[in-house]
Amino acid sequence: MKRTPTSVLGLCSYTHDSSAALLVDGELVGFVEEERLSEQKHTKLYPARAVGWLLDQAKLSAADVDAVAYNFQPARYLAESPAALRMALSPTTRDRSLARAHGFAKVALRTRRRLRVLGNQFPSAHVTPVLHHRAHQLTAFAASGWEEAAVLVVDSLGERQTTTIAHGHGTHHPRARTLEAINDPASLGYVYGAVTEHLGWRRGDEEGTVMALAALGDPARFRHLFTRAVRTTSTGFHIDPGYFPTRTLTSGYARTSRRFVAETCPERHPSEPLTDVHRDLAAALQERTEQVMVHLARRARVLTGSRRLCVGGGVATNCVSIGKIIESGIFDEVFVPPAPGDAGTAIGAALAVHVDRRSPRPIAGIARNCYLGPSYEDQPLDLTPWPGLRQKTLGIETAEFLSDQLTHGTIAGLFQGAVEAGPRALGNRSILASPLEPGVVERLNVTVKFREPFRPFAPMVPAERADEFFTLGQPAPYMSMASGVTDQTRERVPAIVHANGTSRLQTVTRSQNPFMHAVLTAFGRRTGVPVLINTSLNVKGKPICGTPEMALDCLANSGLDALLLEGRWITK
Repeated sequence: MKRTPTSVLGLCSYTHDSSAALLVDGELVGFVEEERLSEQKHTKLYPARAVGWLLDQAKLSAADVDAVAYNFQPARYLAESPAALRMALSPTTRDRSLARAHGFAKVALRTRRRLRVLGNQFPSAHVTPVLHHRAHQLTAFAASGWEEAAVLVVDSLGERQTTTIAHGHGTHHPRARTLEAINDPASLGYVYGAVTEHLGWRRGDEEGTVMALAALGDPARFRHLFTRAVRTTSTGFHIDPGYFPTRTLTSGYARTSRRFVAETCPERHPSEPLTDVHRDLAAALQERTEQVMVHLARRARVLTGSRRLCVGGGVATNCVSIGKIIESGIFDEVFVPPAPGDAGTAIGAALAVHVDRRSPRPIAGIARNCYLGPSYEDQPLDLTPWPGLRQKTLGIETAEFLSDQLTHGTIAGLFQGAVEAGPRALGNRSILASPLEPGVVERLNVTVKFREPFRPFAPMVPAERADEFFTLGQPAPYMSMASGVTDQTRERVPAIVHANGTSRLQTVTRSQNPFMHAVLTAFGRRTGVPVLINTSLNVKGKPICGTPEMALDCLANSGLDALLLEGRWITK
């Protein structure tokens, strides 16, 4: 009798960055963030489009799904309420203890209701809540493809945990055993988000802007403040509530204290100009974040004895911190998955359920794979809604054509193959430009991306030639690591070097992305520099373009010169 395949649907939903992943007999059918299909950045809505696409790919209905894995456990939230009440004993946390206890209990009950809703949507499935940090751990470790590694997860909050160190084992049946955990209110992600908000940007969205701004400031001005506010310990770190009041999970409570404001600056409105105090505050925050991340990496090395490290959680998107860990030499190699933030926990949650079921089926399709979402390769294209656009179909020399256009100063969008996982465009939903073109950074920021002028642009380079231009000394396939640069880079392509002397690098292999590797090689043959600027195919405030319609809107409403969309060259 033929065996029926087992399907596990992993979900990140109802909080932010909704996404879905589907495993069938341990093989990843796909993964996509809902924003790439709905056009609502960081959406927290149930990922209906993502789930629909996955079920269609697997030729399943909702009734065919055997298990649903959700990326939070409600009971773990509830456990925080008694601890929160004990905070009433301290004068520095007393005023928030009741609100904190109530907030965690409320989220626990809300999460339970969400699990019941999911159960109704998938009538044949057992709905399993998965510990949030475990989902992060499994996502990071399984994506590495390693047999064994230390796993460090640092984020804002997962139930009660904010930081965990685990030891991962097993390529085909990955497991991660937590060795040490730090609970809220000690949260590096909370502090970074609080200062991001204080500086006038959106918490949970624009921390990368603060990281970029940090390169323009002097950390010495507020160094001692952050040393006091974020104090390292032998096993981790501690947050001083005198500077960053205890989290409540209830709206209306400030994340920075009057003391913090008095010792730094008033909260900046987004319309206000940036001054040196804002730059210096960002610089000190970033410096302390890097120090704590390196400290945690050392702790992971001690606890696991491993020579390899996987890093996950929202703070893992701080590419400068990851670069500092690599520079420290604590580990032989460091890996960050393509989707280290909450969206990626949809994969980890599904993995947890698959492993816990003791399925003999090995996992597949996750290790070293970032192109996991929908593709639109054979679909017809109707430009009627965009009357100002024109198209022509290219021949087989598409890579040569694109490299020639870039050589002559064209700024081009690229839409090909499957949607990337994670926050970075990795050559399938990208905007490409020559770093040799005078004024290219200013043009990209002002007319294409509509963003702050101090924001840098990331380079991509063939992996086999990375050492000529960058000092990282290891692969960086997902644009998640800041690297130092060589003298040749400073002399020939200064446009891709940020004010702190680093570049957020993407190394490209022929096996990972044959087309982009061919474009880079052809560009190098024409110019002597096989390096291109690669930024995401979107404008500020919008998600990366997951569909052809989104990409065409981006072309029509920005300063892009052209769009290469599945072999069609589209111009204005």
